Amino acid sequence: MSIAIKTPNFHRLAKIALIAILAFSIWPSIALAGNAIPTVNGPNRFQAIQVDALRHEWWMASWAKDEIVCSFFADHEGLPTLEDVQSACSEEVFKKWRSSRQACTEKDPKDCPGYYFIEISQQPIAKELVIKLPPPTVLIHLENCKEDENGWCTEQPTLVLRGIESLPNERIIRISGFAGDDRFDCDGDQCIFKLSKTGDEGIRLTFWADSTYGDSSPVFEAVVRVSKNPDDKHLIDRWQVDVFSTQWDGPEIASCAAVWETFRPVEGIPQWLRTPKSGRQLQSKIPYEYLAANLIRQGVSDASGCDNNGFAEDGSVSGCGMDAAKADVLEWQNRFDKVILNVAREKDVPAQLLKNLFSRESQFWPGVFRNGGDVGLGQMTEGGADTALLWNPAFYATFCPLVLDADICAANGYAKLPAYQQQLLQGALISSVDARCADCPLGLDLTKADFSVGIFAHTLLANCEQAGKIVENITDEKPGNLLDYETMWKLTLVNYNAGSGCLGDAVTNAYDLSADPILSWDRISANLDTFCPGSTDYVADVSRDAEPIQ
Repeated sequence: MSIAIKTPNFHRLAKIALIAILAFSIWPSIALAGNAIPTVNGPNRFQAIQVDALRHEWWMASWAKDEIVCSFFADHEGLPTLEDVQSACSEEVFKKWRSSRQACTEKDPKDCPGYYFIEISQQPIAKELVIKLPPPTVLIHLENCKEDENGWCTEQPTLVLRGIESLPNERIIRISGFAGDDRFDCDGDQCIFKLSKTGDEGIRLTFWADSTYGDSSPVFEAVVRVSKNPDDKHLIDRWQVDVFSTQWDGPEIASCAAVWETFRPVEGIPQWLRTPKSGRQLQSKIPYEYLAANLIRQGVSDASGCDNNGFAEDGSVSGCGMDAAKADVLEWQNRFDKVILNVAREKDVPAQLLKNLFSRESQFWPGVFRNGGDVGLGQMTEGGADTALLWNPAFYATFCPLVLDADICAANGYAKLPAYQQQLLQGALISSVDARCADCPLGLDLTKADFSVGIFAHTLLANCEQAGKIVENITDEKPGNLLDYETMWKLTLVNYNAGSGCLGDAVTNAYDLSADPILSWDRISANLDTFCPGSTDYVADVSRDAEPIQ
């Protein structure tokens, strides 16, 4: 079963019809309606409570003159904050205090710059706090799906909308919504649908829950596609269910497919976008010349029986050198397979894609490739680091505190950081994937190389986010409405290789409202030669079918 998550928009709601919705244990009340969403009494949950607190009276005095410059009250523990001082003191005092906030270390305090605080009194008070109560919500999951070895359900599955009320003494009384253009209402906290085959575009659901508290949850959305019987080789019917929704409560699913709202093909994804069950299925036997040259230079391969120790006059590896290094080249190109497989499963990036990418970028030698400025297995650049940190916020949130103060990272997204801090993060990220090590065997820190596989997976996820946004910004459509799963991965590779500028130009020039289809890989790739020279060859190389060892 392949399932993908993302909240879709409404713009194609009128085009989608309900194929089949059959009650399982609850019969939703279905009423014909237009596609207009009624006004829902959304969550508005705030409650005022009184708490005991202390009001602190503070004076701020100058060290030099030992005189009071301002006074104020604060209802919190600890020293006064920036906001306390700014609200009570003059702008001149505030700026001077802010620029010289340090302890006085002079023997004579009058020689110290700035100001100091004096707590004058404490007074018990009853303080009113307004707190926001958690709203009701609705989660969506699948039941009755017993999967075969290919992930297809061998029993007719059911889709369940489950309302959740987190307030004590309150409960969900109704789940309502639209399936396509048809209204449904289910009493209680569950709405259950037995699923039948839908069209390729799926069925768009909008839904919400009503609570005894007197309000409703936000309005949520989902697109559900149900495929049946991929071929005629089975006597027993099989179903595959794909769901795009922020409310999905099932197994973790394909992240980039969710970003693009692009269903994966029912007939199966191409080999280069698969994650096999074992590392052996990733193994390859490609005669990499650059890798062979490095193995000979580092003494891993013995080419002493060849002229010039296995190198031609131009410095490239000779045929004799390739023969001498053949076994080591074979072993080395497969040494990262287990790490690639584990990272692919954890980050939800196709394992074969990662391997093909490393093959193209570095031939699995995790340093600087051919004396260029790019480094690591996937050849990270400053632009690549910038994309990873800007377009993968979850990765930024985990990486930034390793370099900058955690409070700075939490208070600012990457885009809001000053340029010098962005450059610090870019440099640190590039360094984290550069496995060169003068004091290590072979001149490489292989532990660092293994770690870098995860960094490049995060970078690919960032590029799939950016590629999807480029398509959406140019066409005002979700990518899945225009392009298939494989094409979106190809656009991600263009973005990774050549950058967002040339990809945007290529998509803009390929987008044609008078054509059918209005956007396609053929037209985009035709424009790449103009805007992104070399990208078509790059994509063709990375998207090739691997030649696994038999």
